[in-house]
Amino acid sequence: MRLALDEAGRATAGGDVPVGAVVLAPDGTTVLATGHNEREATGDPTAHAEVLAVRRAAARLGRWRLTGCTLVVTLEPCTMCAGALVQSRVDRVVYGARDEKAGAAGSLWDVVRDRRLNHRPEVIEGVLADECARLLTDFFRTR
Repeated sequence: MRLALDEAGRATAGGDVPVGAVVLAPDGTTVLATGHNEREATGDPTAHAEVLAVRRAAARLGRWRLTGCTLVVTLEPCTMCAGALVQSRVDRVVYGARDEKAGAAGSLWDVVRDRRLNHRPEVIEGVLADECARLLTDFFRTR
């Protein structure tokens, strides 16, 4: 999560909400890819930290299935990102702060664990939650 927090800090340089993500290889220690929000910087509405990290990890591995991989992200994934995580077949989603307004991994919705879907990653929430939430609170306080 510390790597994801570092990545989140990079988002604010482009005026984006500070969310960072890291994809870990099946060994749990090798970093395959990172990403931070780039919607403002790129004008791309899909440029969320999770989507960018998943795209980069898939490119690095040369396949779209990220079986065995773990996504670590500072904020609970939204519905778009949760769908991408299910589709990419990541085994585990670890997140810091809950998103009561748009979260789709247990708070508002639970897309990633919906029993109607063919793949349901494990979800671990609340890792460094206070630190992750503080980063967002500080960002929005200045807005």
